[in-house]
Amino acid sequence: MAKVVTFGEIMLRLQTPDYQRYIQAKSFDAVYGGGEANVAVSLANYGQEAYFVTKLPKNPIGDACASELRKYGVHTDYIARGGERLGIYFVEKGASQRASNVVYDRAHSSISTAQPEDFDWDAIFEGADWFHFTGITPAVSDDAAKLCMEACKAAKKHNVQVSCDLNFRKKLWTSEKANEVMSALMEYVDVAIANEEDAEKVFGIKAS
Repeated sequence: MAKVVTFGEIMLRLQTPDYQRYIQAKSFDAVYGGGEANVAVSLANYGQEAYFVTKLPKNPIGDACASELRKYGVHTDYIARGGERLGIYFVEKGASQRASNVVYDRAHSSISTAQPEDFDWDAIFEGADWFHFTGITPAVSDDAAKLCMEACKAAKKHNVQVSCDLNFRKKLWTSEKANEVMSALMEYVDVAIANEEDAEKVFGIKAS
């Protein structure tokens, strides 16, 4: 059984029920999720020793989020607590020709303001086999980008394989900024995952 560490932002997803528009909805269905957290849940489901690392606010919402991860067998030992809030995103699910509509409310989230002292990467990667993050995490803030770099360097120091899903988000940063940050991180990445659009947006690589 492999020990896999994932690092990133987990958010509260509030979705309108029954394909309703925001203006129609009187309630929202609540789910916690994020790219790296979803990977950890999937790995735990397959029997792997999955750890999700992030920073959550020290309040009942943060507690509920951590509890949701543990419910699926994900280890939360290295989740830091503190900061202002959990990021939120609202979803208006598309129907027929109408596309889905997503509105983010993630400014000043706990993970976006996390600092190096929040994470002991040597302890986190002790005995680990794999580390995974996505291009969403360094896009959240400059501080989060620095933490990704620290995590990658620590992972390689512990001979841990590193994977990254580029997952470009134009609502978070520009292609120019993504290229600058992700190019530096790729030095430590063993497996890069991307579709054609992300590869072009981040690295200018076009499919032939």
